[in-house]
Amino acid sequence: MGITTDGEAMSRSEDDPVVSALSELANGRVVRRRLAREQRRQLSWIEIGSAGPTVVLVAGAGEVALDWAVILPQLSERHRVIAYDRAGLGASDRRPRLTLESQVQDLTALLDVVGPAVLVGHSWGGLLAELATRARPDRARGLLLVDPFHEEMTAAVPLALRVASSLVLSGIVLMKAVGLFSRTAKRMGRRLAERCTDDPNVRAHLVDAYVASYSTIAQVATIRDENRLADRSSHAIRTARRESSAPDIPMRILTAAAGKPSALQQLTGELGQRTANAHLRGEHVHIPDSGHYIHHDQPGTVLASIQALADAAAQDHGTDI
Repeated sequence: MGITTDGEAMSRSEDDPVVSALSELANGRVVRRRLAREQRRQLSWIEIGSAGPTVVLVAGAGEVALDWAVILPQLSERHRVIAYDRAGLGASDRRPRLTLESQVQDLTALLDVVGPAVLVGHSWGGLLAELATRARPDRARGLLLVDPFHEEMTAAVPLALRVASSLVLSGIVLMKAVGLFSRTAKRMGRRLAERCTDDPNVRAHLVDAYVASYSTIAQVATIRDENRLADRSSHAIRTARRESSAPDIPMRILTAAAGKPSALQQLTGELGQRTANAHLRGEHVHIPDSGHYIHHDQPGTVLASIQALADAAAQDHGTDI
């Protein structure tokens, strides 16, 4: 399996709206790279920045690399930043069947290519980042979990909310099939763009890039499939935890409270502390004034946490990060 790059021309080309929009936003050169996986499948990521330690960003269920746009400009000033699309999302090819194992394997394969890194994962991506550090501790220099998914959360979500979520997930594929999903994508893209910049032109390009990331039925179906995967993976996650150990690396977990039912808030805090306690250098930080997307609501908090972990990793490994 090998790595390919589309080169300098593609990095500024309108043929890749994500690369184009992020290059404008960050005022820097963004490159699209791809890794050949099994059955000619391509795993794709964007890369920006070259100085400092490598940071790998792992988005939440159904989200793409563009979801990290709020923090990318500042983060890339001091780090080499990698943000990838999981199989079936954005610019990455779909695989026949999504599994927890396949998603962790894709992430560890990416780490084998980009080198040791500080991993930053949001929601479902937080769980994947955590499991990847357990599977390949030699590739992990630090771990930041941003309001991560935990297998014990599913049962705590009220039944009515679970049913409503299932209906929405089924409905989005139908919406895409009849041409209505683009309205939803534009609305979500505008919300993201407004958090990134005041420049109306850059905002418009970010919205176009977001819509392009969900241009096919297969991409929208993967939103549904990843969320369903999270719901049915409890046993596999517990097995993965039981058969591995948390590496001795700098680790921090941020948990949000806003927008969650009180019982779920309490459980999130308890699970966050438990997760931190499983790491020798784990730290749990409660963020009461943020919703689930802490990197959107409190980007400064996430950036400061990444830098703190990178600094600690530098003390551990010198410049070899």
